[in-house]
Amino acid sequence: MGAGTQGFCALGARARVKDMFVTDTPATAVDATLRALLADVLGLGEGRAAALTADSGLFGELPEFDSMAVATVLTEMEDRLGILIDDDEVDGEIFETYGNLLAFSVRKVAGE
Repeated sequence: MGAGTQGFCALGARARVKDMFVTDTPATAVDATLRALLADVLGLGEGRAAALTADSGLFGELPEFDSMAVATVLTEMEDRLGILIDDDEVDGEIFETYGNLLAFSVRKVAGE
């Protein structure tokens, strides 16, 4: 874990969403965890990860987010968010923008 990513998550970047403080809304906790995950996996750094907006392009836009990174991101999402992602749930649209990835993650954490 990079030292610069701890600011994203009250319990550290490797904390699972289900371990977050009760005062955090689920979407806020997922957002913080997802930003820390992308900072770690893609090597974006805290500043670049914090600057992501809902419309920020990911796959095909960030040079760090290539096909090899997709598998690592999915694995880390399962670990850090405490979710299970089935192969048939994954499509290119999820990785088009940060907003799409966040929405997918929030739905999975909510059990949808």
